[in-house]
Amino acid sequence: MNEQQWLKELLKLNEEDVKLSEKQIKILEAAIEMFAEKGYAATSTSEIAKKAGVAEGTIFRHYKTKKDLLLAIVTPTLFQSVAPFLAKEFVKEVFDSQYQSYEEFIRVLLKNRYEFVKKYLPAIRVFWQEIAFHEEIKEQLQRVFTVHVYQKFKQIVEYFQTKGEIAAIPVDSVIRMTITTIAGFLVTRFIVLPDYEWDDEAEMERTIQFLMNGLAKKTPNS
Repeated sequence: MNEQQWLKELLKLNEEDVKLSEKQIKILEAAIEMFAEKGYAATSTSEIAKKAGVAEGTIFRHYKTKKDLLLAIVTPTLFQSVAPFLAKEFVKEVFDSQYQSYEEFIRVLLKNRYEFVKKYLPAIRVFWQEIAFHEEIKEQLQRVFTVHVYQKFKQIVEYFQTKGEIAAIPVDSVIRMTITTIAGFLVTRFIVLPDYEWDDEAEMERTIQFLMNGLAKKTPNS
């Protein structure tokens, strides 16, 4: 899937809320590509305009500064309008299923997020690179997670703690450790060491077993 195809698909996921002109779509495409390649700080609006095939003034007619471009195009389009929709689909596909074990849940969760990141990597790369530097992006992510994911995640953890499969540690700690372990694998795989000769299936299996061995409820003799 080339850049234009994945971006248009991403935008169409919530097209009722995303009302962009063709020029704005071209600006968005260029901004995502250049922010992902060079980073936000090292990219100028003139470079974005040149790559998009529009005058730099076209950008500033809609967005007063480069920061406005990041926040008003890249972030809201992908993480206000699109992210809640994707989160709802994410909840439906991952959290609204019945699982026989927490390991089965983790397996589905990891595979789902792996396929998502792989498919929309340029946009995800921008998000990961910039979240540490922009409070607005962090707040949007926290809002999406709190509204659409947290309660479902909590219910699953509590269920398997009640069954005695997961250690009786705070639920929020289980959620945090699960998310950070999976996110750590994905960041390393796609951002930090993308050119490493990965055996993705084997590495995902190791990640699952690492999580389960750490979270498993220990018996007195174990």
